Formats: sequence, structure tokens, C-alpha cells
Amino acid sequence: MRSVPLVGGPVEIRGALDLVTTPWGVMPRRLPAWTKDQHQDPTEYGVTVMPSGVRLVFRTDAREVEFDVLTTTGQLDSEPQPQPTGTLELLVDGAPAGRQQAPLGNVLRMAGPGAEQLLIPGEPATVRFTGLPTGMKNVELWLPQQTPTELVALRADGEVLAPLPDSRRRWVHHGSSISHCLGADGPTGTWPVVAASLGGVEVINLSQAGNAMLDPYVARTIRDMPADLISLKIGINIVGLAAFRRRTFGPAVHGFLDTIRDGHPHTPLLVISPLSCPAFEDTPGPATTGPNGEVTALGDPADVAHGALSLTVVRAELTRIVTARRASDPHLHYLDGRELLGPDEVDDLADGLHPTAAAYRRIGERFAAHAFASNGPFQ
Repeated sequence: MRSVPLVGGPVEIRGALDLVTTPWGVMPRRLPAWTKDQHQDPTEYGVTVMPSGVRLVFRTDAREVEFDVLTTTGQLDSEPQPQPTGTLELLVDGAPAGRQQAPLGNVLRMAGPGAEQLLIPGEPATVRFTGLPTGMKNVELWLPQQTPTELVALRADGEVLAPLPDSRRRWVHHGSSISHCLGADGPTGTWPVVAASLGGVEVINLSQAGNAMLDPYVARTIRDMPADLISLKIGINIVGLAAFRRRTFGPAVHGFLDTIRDGHPHTPLLVISPLSCPAFEDTPGPATTGPNGEVTALGDPADVAHGALSLTVVRAELTRIVTARRASDPHLHYLDGRELLGPDEVDDLADGLHPTAAAYRRIGERFAAHAFASNGPFQ
């Protein structure tokens, strides 16, 4: 086995816009380094180092490859075990070639959400894939979408070369946990990856679980990066945190779109409203999680008349905004999120909010059928 440099060599790390240097190696991060100074909450940084859509890409004639990685996962004091570390998936020439559970590494212990964390340090472990096909081939290692993963070392029993340029269109997507897909059955089971595979495009997933808040630094990131297609899923986090009122929501959406259009004036841009979620359809946030794990809304439905946001209001506002802007922006499109998961499918919400693994795949298939259709926004 020969060692292959992870940085400055033939390996490309795609899906990440920053590499954080750690004592062990490098950790991919899905937003640029400059955005860290604008975070208001540690969870903002935490979700950007959860590598949804991040993969190592190279060519090799090796029959066996080894990756040393160090994961970091959380554990509440009330829980007997750390949270699942997720799955590493290997693709060879685009086809599945192996799945391995990500090894347990660092553990962050805490009394509850938002409490002070105690780091129990771990060490890197090796994940090995054997029996790869003979000859030169394209290899992708997809990192677990829910688990920060430090890349420590790569070894192969053959030659490793840089990947060929990716000639596919680049699709940039931003959304909430429902696009981050922590509960998918693996990194290639997230709905953006499923849709990208069906649509024949390369996806960059900038979704941030719990933090899709129309943050200006995200809009500037999208503005400044190459993109052939752009989609934004807007609303559920804003309602769940009661972050805006009707008066402030519309201008924030306009400002977010204006910033993106500064860099991509004619790029197809699809705005997606929230999927069905019974708790928030007519009741505003904030959200809470009950003892049974179900997500519920704490707001007063009567407050909607005074400017509070429910999902029904958000969908109406997004429809109004997109319709008005299309008069001068024909490349702007709208998709009602209930076409991806509707009110008759809420049994597929594992906790009343987040889809099951099977539902994530179905959402990806439906998105692809809509967006990449011959008359679709991403045709």
C-alpha cells in the first residue's frame, strides 16, 4: 500500500468550500472560511462541518484502498450510546462498490441541546475497501452526511491519479435539515444526491440543518461560486424559530435573491416552499420536541392575523414574491414543497418534521422528475 496525499496531490475533495486544518489532518467544511466570523451560534459552524454531499474523487487502478478518518459525534448524558456515526460509501465509475460504517472517534458529551460540551477524544481508525475492479477507474468516497469527519490518510495498492474534469452542470442547493438529510440511509441517499444522479448533474449541497435562515453570508457564497443551476428551499427553519414576521420575511427573501442575482443574473433559480408538516401548517413557531420525540409548535394560531408566520403564510408569500419577480426574471421558478411530500404522506415524517430514509429518496425522485423534465426549470 502506498500513501497518497489528501491535499496538494491527485485527490479532489468536492462538495466542500473550505478545508479546516486539524491536529490529525483536514476536515471539509461546506462554507468558505470567511463566513465563520459572521456566525451567531455555534450550531451554525457545527452543521457546516457535517459533510453532506462531500466526497473524495480520484482515478486509480488499485484493487484495495484504505482511508484513515476521525469522526466526531454527540451524546447526551441521558443517552446510553453516542449518536450513530453514519456511513462511508464508495462509488466506482458511478456505481456502488461498498459501504462501511464510519468508525467512532471523538465524542461530545452534553447534558442537553445547547449545553456546554465535554470532548472525549478519540483516535483515527481505518476504513478499507477491497475487491475493486481491475483497470483504471473513477473512485468517489462519500463522507457521512451527519458526522464531521477529519481526513487523516489515504493508501492504495496501485497508482492514484487526478480525476478527469467533471463536465456536468453544477447545481448548488441550499436548504434546511430536510435538505441536509441527516436521517437518510447514507450519503448517496440524501434527496439532493438522488436527484442529481437522476438529472445527470453535479450537486453542491449548502444546506444547514436548523440554520436555513436567509443568512446574507450564504447568499454571498452562492453569488460568488460557479453555478449552472440554483435552488433554495425556504421556510421551515424560519417558522420553527419564529425568526421573522410577515413584515420582515418578504424583504429578507428579496434581499437573498437580489444578492444571488448579482452574481448569477440569468442562472435557472428554483425557489421551493416547505414540505407538508402538520404542526406548523397553520400554527406559528417556535418549535419544541416533546417527550415522545414529536416536533410541535408553541405559537398561537391567532397571532397569524397579526403577522406571525405559519407554513401556509410562507407558501403564499413565496408564491407572491416569485410571481412578481418573474415579470423581469423569467429564469426564476417556484415549486410548492407539498409536491415533494404532501399532506397525505405525513406518516413518512419520522418525528412529525423530518422524512424517513425512504421518503428522502422519493423526494429526490420527485424533484428530478419536476426539475429536469423537458419543460422543467432545470431542462
